[in-house]
Amino acid sequence: MRKPASMWSLETFGRVRLSRHFFMRDFMYSEISGFQGQPNIPDNPDLAIENGRAFCTTLLDPLEETFGRIAVRSGYRSAALNAYGNRHKLNCAANDNPIECHIWDRGAEAQAIAGATIVIPWFADQYDQGRDWRDLAWWVHDHLPYSEMWFFPKLAAFNLTWRPQPLRSISSYIAPRGMLLRGGKSPSEPLAQRRARYGDFPPLRGIAYP
Repeated sequence: MRKPASMWSLETFGRVRLSRHFFMRDFMYSEISGFQGQPNIPDNPDLAIENGRAFCTTLLDPLEETFGRIAVRSGYRSAALNAYGNRHKLNCAANDNPIECHIWDRGAEAQAIAGATIVIPWFADQYDQGRDWRDLAWWVHDHLPYSEMWFFPKLAAFNLTWRPQPLRSISSYIAPRGMLLRGGKSPSEPLAQRRARYGDFPPLRGIAYP
């Protein structure tokens, strides 16, 4: 696929199906793009699709098939859009920041990366009632091959990142703030204790589809 050069080719790009539950369009909306008038057009559409498919099939589909609808709060950003957001202090990391996961077409093979900021409404309702964000973090850790997670105070939203070689690290801006799990390290909580945290969660891929 060539780089979109018109509204119609960008629409075609948005129609690309990434996985069972997600299309490229699900990740294209950006408040920065809409409000600031900055286009969100990939430099390498094929690479964005390739890495996005790995992200969706590996991480987002299992989440949707376990908890129901997954809300994407911030998805794909082109390098130009992300750089604009970083330059204007709009909560975008620098393009060359190793943890910047929204630019899906910035690396291939071992350097591939894709991610999004998501909310799980099923869990957000419980979090609003005081549930510990670590219950969800440990569930993801014990069930999915994620690379990094960063949790945020509003709605227990979190950045979820895919890499072909996962780093397996968890950090949070919610108390207790900081790094819950450093990449390559074993969890501080034993498996039995972690399982007790999420014992009432639905079974992995518990939703049946025809």
